[in-house]
Amino acid sequence: MRSFLPIFVLLVLVACGTQKGNIPKAKHVVFIGIDGWAAEAVRRAPAEDLPNIHALMEHGSWTLSKRSVMPSASAINWGSILNGLPTEMHGFDKWNSTRGTIPSTSDNGQGIPPTIFTILREQRPDAVSGFLHDWDGIGAIADTLATSWHYFIKTYTSTDDVIIPVQDYTKIATDYIKENKPAFFFLYYGTLDEAGHIRGWYTDEYMERQRTLDKNIGLVVEALKEAGMYDDTVIILSADHGGVDKRHGGFTLLEMETPLIVSGKGIKENFEFPLPMMQYDVPAIIADILGLQIPADWRGRPEPQIYK
Repeated sequence: MRSFLPIFVLLVLVACGTQKGNIPKAKHVVFIGIDGWAAEAVRRAPAEDLPNIHALMEHGSWTLSKRSVMPSASAINWGSILNGLPTEMHGFDKWNSTRGTIPSTSDNGQGIPPTIFTILREQRPDAVSGFLHDWDGIGAIADTLATSWHYFIKTYTSTDDVIIPVQDYTKIATDYIKENKPAFFFLYYGTLDEAGHIRGWYTDEYMERQRTLDKNIGLVVEALKEAGMYDDTVIILSADHGGVDKRHGGFTLLEMETPLIVSGKGIKENFEFPLPMMQYDVPAIIADILGLQIPADWRGRPEPQIYK
């Protein structure tokens, strides 16, 4: 009888651990979402033009073939990135949807599906989270009530006139990160999508905007180092859709393929995802890193092969 006791204790501990979620793989996750960032833009740019992005790829796991859900428009795909559901489940069907055309298959009590912010608040109520965005549309689908802090500020007008420089916008994020050391921080950039619509995808102006964002990604990395967080952080970069000419929303690979880069503590280096990736896989990866249980109706999956 005595010989079975350790096994019994182990099974109890495993069961308790499953109920409460897994052990976090890193203390912090910083997600940088770039609206309109096409995988093709990374392919076309010389590596020396995007040193910070390529450094994260070299020291992390990545793919340039993650696909958008259909159609390839903003709220639809940011919805999937936040709530782990495909279009037919979350119900968003327009670029600026704030509620589903059909009811979502699950509801957080505010008319939208639970998001990564929702489950972090539910499962780790003391965890600090932050969300900075310069497009109000994403705020409507993110469950900002579940964040510790969120801030919206326009950085450009509909004619692409600058309201505040991108670097000043980034400083709002880095100041918050250094002061609060959040478990999860979501930094959203809308400027590249604006360049695509006004100047055209892959034009000189669009590619220059991509280089500017690379420099700002470097500022975020430097802030994590200054805060003493870098060695216990996973940085994730991704996007909602690409584009062609001055549009998106269609079903071409130029519109539907976006980067996914996962880099940092415990992540396998210079490793290209071997399996197809979809938008709704992103929050499952974030949840897995943070040690959260993935909701039963999420269609995304964590990717155990990316860990060392």
